[in-house]
Amino acid sequence: MEDNACTRCGACCASFRVDFAREELDANGGTVPQGLAVDVTDFTCRMRGTDHAAPRCAALVGTVGVRAQCGIHEWRPSPCREFGLRAPMGIGDEACTRARARHGLPPLPL
Repeated sequence: MEDNACTRCGACCASFRVDFAREELDANGGTVPQGLAVDVTDFTCRMRGTDHAAPRCAALVGTVGVRAQCGIHEWRPSPCREFGLRAPMGIGDEACTRARARHGLPPLPL
């Protein structure tokens, strides 16, 4: 995995709910391990742990803001792939800034 601010941080993985289409589960031909998801509707799943009052994705490994990474980075669902597209270049956005602030981390430059 590439070393960048996004893949070291983990604040988004411990801040937001992650819902995605059931087709993304490995049991349905996708890549997300079924054991890391919970059912929401007949068409939607959620990453386990992200629906708690203090969200923390079950796939997150390490300490947020210190050394954290996604344990299934190459198999993560589409919402995770679409989040913070500029963060690997050290450029934040509003959602990234909110997630980092929730964990006492400074924002990435906008």
